Amino acid sequence: MNHKQILQALTGLLAGLFTAILSSTIVANALPTIMSDLNGSQTDFAWVITAALLANAATTPIWGKFSDLFDKKILVQVSIVIFVAGSVLAGLAQTIPLLLTARVIQGVAMGGLTALAQAIIGTIIAPRERGRYSGYMGGVMAVATAGGPLLGGFIVDSPLGWRWTFFVCVPLAIIALILLQVTLKLPDTRRKARIDWLGSILLTAGVSLLLIWVSFAGKEGYYEWFSRESALMVGGSGILLALLLVVEARVAEPIIPLKIISERTTALAIIASIAVGIALFASSSYLGQYYQVARGATPTEAGLLTLPMIAGNLLGSIGAGQLVTKFGKWKRYLIAGGLFLIAGLGLAGTIDHLTELWVVGIYTFVFGMGLGLMLQNLVLAVQNTVAVKDIGSASASVAFFRSLGGAAGVAVLGAVLGNQVADKTTEGLAAAGIPTSGGAAGGSLDLVDLPAPIADIVRAAYGDSTALIFLITAVIAVLGLVCVLFIKETPLRRTVDFAQAAPAGPAASMSPAATGTTPAVAGAQATAPSAVAPAAAHSARKDRAAHAADGAGESDVVALKPSRGRHSAGPVAISKADLERVAQELSELDAELSDRAGVNR
Repeated sequence: MNHKQILQALTGLLAGLFTAILSSTIVANALPTIMSDLNGSQTDFAWVITAALLANAATTPIWGKFSDLFDKKILVQVSIVIFVAGSVLAGLAQTIPLLLTARVIQGVAMGGLTALAQAIIGTIIAPRERGRYSGYMGGVMAVATAGGPLLGGFIVDSPLGWRWTFFVCVPLAIIALILLQVTLKLPDTRRKARIDWLGSILLTAGVSLLLIWVSFAGKEGYYEWFSRESALMVGGSGILLALLLVVEARVAEPIIPLKIISERTTALAIIASIAVGIALFASSSYLGQYYQVARGATPTEAGLLTLPMIAGNLLGSIGAGQLVTKFGKWKRYLIAGGLFLIAGLGLAGTIDHLTELWVVGIYTFVFGMGLGLMLQNLVLAVQNTVAVKDIGSASASVAFFRSLGGAAGVAVLGAVLGNQVADKTTEGLAAAGIPTSGGAAGGSLDLVDLPAPIADIVRAAYGDSTALIFLITAVIAVLGLVCVLFIKETPLRRTVDFAQAAPAGPAASMSPAATGTTPAVAGAQATAPSAVAPAAAHSARKDRAAHAADGAGESDVVALKPSRGRHSAGPVAISKADLERVAQELSELDAELSDRAGVNR
């Protein structure tokens, strides 16, 4: 497929992804208003975010495996339909429990859209060219992330009210559904389905139980971190996940393929993705709350104040994507992203309720740049190590652990923030000579009805406590950078898939493909590179992706032309078609020269 065809194929897919991301970011600046309207607390605030992330995390591997077994296009459309249902229910919610149910439905759909978007891109685009399109995806994500808070703030401040932050996504989802039907044309990669239902149940139950535990442990009215309830929930989750490992090691089509996630690059990328997920979801979730609660910004103003972070994300994502495609190197951008992320979060860990807003903007721009450099390139590194038949599962595994880290991060850091706010509020009230019953004063986000002096104390408590969230996240980001440093950089494939090598004697077994670093050469015979004209090598580079996408077998490859230089992406395959075309061109040139010689005589 050429560049134009790929962009046409991705139009509906990116529209669906845009809608899904918009649905989560559009709510960010509306949540304080929603909590006030529905009488929610800081725990409810965190759980509204966590519910969607939990459902996203638990279902992403399942969607990824389904994408390896069934029609990806139909699965994307099903995800969008589920998303529409969840959005309508959320807009109609009158209570916190009903809103949480709707968020779970939305999370299931977002898990599908996230996993399937990565899988489809990995199916139709070779890794060597994928950086550019991953950059486009990162750009769409950044725009949706930027536009969401702005649009959400505008809607909340308008007569429409916060419910329309959910309703507005419905027509956008329907448009994406229509575009998908018209533009997305995929090769049939389905194979006999062997669904790991037991693994799906164990995964969902184990992860959900663990995240529910971290969401409510240590909170007033629930249970302590070290208690009988905690022991039962953690122990139960451990047993379920241990059984999951046993099942996944035995079934033919595991939901989480252990042989893939245990590979060095994938394992390190997954750990790094957990750290990035915590930074992405936790920091961005509580940033909007900081602007509104601590600094008194309106939802619209809060959306504008988050633009520096989004601009950094957009610049890092698109810039890195273009550079990866041009030079074929990706690890350097992951390292740079880790450094930006640590620096930005560390600086943001120094803010309080009086910090100049332009200073906060600079700090958030820096860690936004780090997120943009790391998010898509971690997925690219994993996709480059697996065959196309496993791309869905591999991509979903990275997205799963990223969402899992984000969900756990939002829950745990939300508990930390709630405790810090309660303590600082109590201290502030005591210093002002105002009696208090304890930490309850810091638990509510309904500041509208509080007397002005008390509201000011609570706002200051939120502003001073938010810095701790960024500091903790910065420490976790250090772990992500360490993992990136140990990832081994391999050349990006120029074909969509690894070739399936056919037994062809010693020549084939001794080829570079035998090591798994280059496309396999079936029945290869030693062919001198000089026998192939430079024009043929150039044509081979241009036609390789299209050749693979059209289903041509690697058995047509007859030689590998060495590719040298600092930015080399590995040997260039030369097919029979290339040689036949060159022979035809040489024959025509010879005939033309003969004719000219005859005329001259």
